[in-house]
Amino acid sequence: MKAKKNWDWLLLLFSVGLIISGCSTKEKKEESDLASEPYTRTEFLMGTVVNVKIYDEGKQEVLTSVFDRIEELSEKITVNDGASEVEKINEQAGIGPMEVSDDVYSLLQAAYGYSKDSDGTFDMTIGPLTSLWHIGFDDAKKPAQPEIESSLASIDYKKVMLDDEQQTIFLRDKNMRLDLGAIAKGYITDEAVKVLKANEVDTAIVDLGGNIYVLGNSPRAKGAEWNVGIQNPFEVRGEIVGSIPLSDKTIVTSGIYERFIEVDGKKYHHLLDPKTGYPFENSLAGVSIIAEKSIDGDGLSTEVFSKGLEGGLDFINQSKDIEAVFITKDKSIYLSEGLEGLFRLNDDEFTLENEQ
Repeated sequence: MKAKKNWDWLLLLFSVGLIISGCSTKEKKEESDLASEPYTRTEFLMGTVVNVKIYDEGKQEVLTSVFDRIEELSEKITVNDGASEVEKINEQAGIGPMEVSDDVYSLLQAAYGYSKDSDGTFDMTIGPLTSLWHIGFDDAKKPAQPEIESSLASIDYKKVMLDDEQQTIFLRDKNMRLDLGAIAKGYITDEAVKVLKANEVDTAIVDLGGNIYVLGNSPRAKGAEWNVGIQNPFEVRGEIVGSIPLSDKTIVTSGIYERFIEVDGKKYHHLLDPKTGYPFENSLAGVSIIAEKSIDGDGLSTEVFSKGLEGGLDFINQSKDIEAVFITKDKSIYLSEGLEGLFRLNDDEFTLENEQ
């Protein structure tokens, strides 16, 4: 039976669904410490719906602190408004170094690390290429080959100069452009969780447009982990193929059917290869990364997707504290080793392939 859209699962707008039921029991939180209904706030920020729910009794005011932090970071990082630090860095490309805030410098260091570790399949300077395709916007197009080749010439994270002592960044090529969209939401999600923990919140959900973090255990299951739904990459947000139990973890999903354009009957998704200038091509339709930090889920989702099914599975199985669910274009599901026995399939259009 195909999974139906169940609005009770959709605690988080435009996110993977959350099924409110119990799994493995952990230390229980006293019922008197929990609000009868979660304190909830939803805003449209960074071009996406941001939703935070706090279940701790008396912690409603923490929502203000969380959103203040999210908005502060959004103003520093978001492009397309002409005022963010990241846009000013791009304006200084080829001109000279720019000193940045602690927040932006931390994000830049992380982006450089992912770029280096992935050997450039994740590249923080992919901005010329993403701007050229502009998938997800009204003016999205399939560029001409000369345009693609021109943009590729300006993509090279090795030409990013970071000065830890002066806390500056310099893009050596005047045509270089940062695009940190692939990890920015993960960084901001982690910072929002820090605010929750600093205010002694034990039970909450943070959703930044698909970057999900579940803090603590499900209050509706009396101390059990949250059951987190895995997004069906072929359907709209909220349609799930199965679920896994999680607590104090993040899940980030990348899929080829979420944002794409269609030209002459061929679909081009938004996960672009900075080496070829075109979308990555392999058997994968979607990858969900489970990690302790959302920025890792973001950074690794691109790298893992670029490796394809076999390479991606091998990479995750050799990584510490990282798990993943792979869904292929033929609707087969593959789990990393740490998830075997935990995933529950609820859509018979899909096949679970590698569980023992």
